[in-house]
Amino acid sequence: MSEPSGRSPAIAAAIIMFGFMLLFFVMPRIMIWLGEFSPWLAGAFGLVAVLSFFLVFWLRARHQRGRQ
Repeated sequence: MSEPSGRSPAIAAAIIMFGFMLLFFVMPRIMIWLGEFSPWLAGAFGLVAVLSFFLVFWLRARHQRGRQ
């Protein structure tokens, strides 16, 4: 297997982490707002937000594995 060239993978991971950090920072406010309509809707949003964090990294790893 060849090593990834440059710092591109680290920069991409940092950008993804920063984006999710912002999402998780505002997530309580969004969940409280959604909870006014339905507590199930707020819970579903929280579940989707957490699962999307893992999904993005899984898809990124799968894409990189396919490129090698």
